[in-house]
Amino acid sequence: MTLHSDVALEDRGGDAHGVFRIAQGESVLFVLEPDTESGEGREGSGDGGSVTESAGPADRGRHAVRTGTNTGTGSSDEGGAAAPGRPGAAGDERGPLAPEAAQQLFDATVAFWRGWLARSAYTGRWREMVHRSALALKLLTHEPTGAVVAAPTAALPEHLGGERNWDYRYVWIRDAAFSLYALLRLGFTAEAQAFIAWLSRCLDRSHDGELGPLRVMYTIDGDPRIPEEELHHLAGYRGSRPVRAGNCAAGQLQLDIYGELIDSVYLFNKYGGGVSHDTWTNLGRILDWLLDHWDTPDQGIWETRAGQQHHTYSRVMCWVAVERMIRIANQRGLPADLVRWRRERDAIYRQVMERGWNHDRGTFTQRLADAPGGTPPAELDASLLLMPMVKFVSPNDPRFHSTVEAIAEELVTDGLVFRYDPRLTPDGLSGEEGTFSICSFWWVEALTRTGQVERARLALEKIFTYANHTGLYAEQIGLTGEHLGNFPQAFTHLALISAATNLDRSLG
Repeated sequence: MTLHSDVALEDRGGDAHGVFRIAQGESVLFVLEPDTESGEGREGSGDGGSVTESAGPADRGRHAVRTGTNTGTGSSDEGGAAAPGRPGAAGDERGPLAPEAAQQLFDATVAFWRGWLARSAYTGRWREMVHRSALALKLLTHEPTGAVVAAPTAALPEHLGGERNWDYRYVWIRDAAFSLYALLRLGFTAEAQAFIAWLSRCLDRSHDGELGPLRVMYTIDGDPRIPEEELHHLAGYRGSRPVRAGNCAAGQLQLDIYGELIDSVYLFNKYGGGVSHDTWTNLGRILDWLLDHWDTPDQGIWETRAGQQHHTYSRVMCWVAVERMIRIANQRGLPADLVRWRRERDAIYRQVMERGWNHDRGTFTQRLADAPGGTPPAELDASLLLMPMVKFVSPNDPRFHSTVEAIAEELVTDGLVFRYDPRLTPDGLSGEEGTFSICSFWWVEALTRTGQVERARLALEKIFTYANHTGLYAEQIGLTGEHLGNFPQAFTHLALISAATNLDRSLG
């Protein structure tokens, strides 16, 4: 890579450093561009670095640092900063990008993003935060395929110095399905259509087996094979080891993904372009597998590494999968085995109500009782907040109200929500973790749906104070406000959109 600038640059062990002053109304140009494909014939290619100077229109002249695979950084002794111009395709024959050309590219980029945001249907109270989240989801979308990655980073720790360091640079079916819902809510149907096209290609290549026809995650090209590797030669962020590339959760059974996937298809069929014959055929085949396997233990939404359990949320989402397929079939008059589908749907519902409800605590719980008539373990889980959002229970159901209050007492601290208590529910990993950002937004939406709108508004606006200066969130927030885990995370921002739009509607 080569960094061009009209600031004098110094190579320090492969990093580019420059000191400069800028006043109001002035700008400084930085252009980071790739070397030629072969890298041959270029001074300083390889591991070393070099500093060059070339004539240019700026008074200070033009400078460049070429440092193999390293990137450059700039700093100001006055605390000022200049936005880098965005180069187009670079080649040696063109030389450094001129300031005028860089400004044109910058202006075109701004115009594109403003034009894209102008398509948003959201005009509510928290437009800036919602639109920042929409931009994050768009930037996490792989344009050539329509895939939506969970996060662009890997191995940023959930606990500093700990082992909870995962690679999120893949397409989680769960995250992408929720993202589709958020994009449809805002009116971005083209992105939703692109994701459905990517999903259809994955369904065409799906296979049955122990893990079922769907996998938890895929590469942006639709490959479900994502082996996990520990990179022992890397120290990790602030000493957080091991650094992992790949993710072995790709080989887990997580039954909730079927509900999230089919719910997103249901919404697309209702608000988007509708599902094709081939997609419906694939969905029917997937549902046939699920109807034979829904009463199976799995690793659940949180991808625990402590073995498979009968998770309440997984059962709820299996119910969602069957219920939404019934809805699509009825709405479109599509072929379906409705007798069997309704029978299995009702069986799942009864199981959750009988084995997922702890009468002693008066709450739904993280896991089901081992057998009919038994008492489930008393541990709570923030995913239970989604029960009315997926229409499994009414938000006015006394069982859900008491569950919300139990979660408030055990998992909520200052408006931030833990996904569960790892001290009570061992997940196979050592160390602690922060509050889960998506759970905090689920908390807001649960309060909204139970009619506690002022309490929800206070919680939402408090969570907004934890965003960084660009309105983005990591996966988790520590108790002292630090961002933990991979950043930015699609899961968090899609929940923000949903919470804000629903609260807006309730406030009127």
